[in-house]
Amino acid sequence: MKKGIHPEYRTVAFHDLGADKFIFVRSTVQVDRTMDIDGTTYPYMTLDVSSYSHPFYTGKQKTSTQDGRVAQFTKRFGNKGLKRSK
Repeated sequence: MKKGIHPEYRTVAFHDLGADKFIFVRSTVQVDRTMDIDGTTYPYMTLDVSSYSHPFYTGKQKTSTQDGRVAQFTKRFGNKGLKRSK
């Protein structure tokens, strides 16, 4: 490998703001902020969504059980206004 062309590979603290959890992963991400966690200084990057807060992974998915417009109309009014052709 050539020296001086590869980014630094180090442990980075990713902070999931939605779940207030830290994920420590080795990465080459370039960040300007650092944070002291348990006496060790880590490069710090915030995340909006991770496996700690995403509904798919947390099991808190919202399932849509709504019917379509025609089904809602039929349920609400039945077949009252419909004319049948002979």
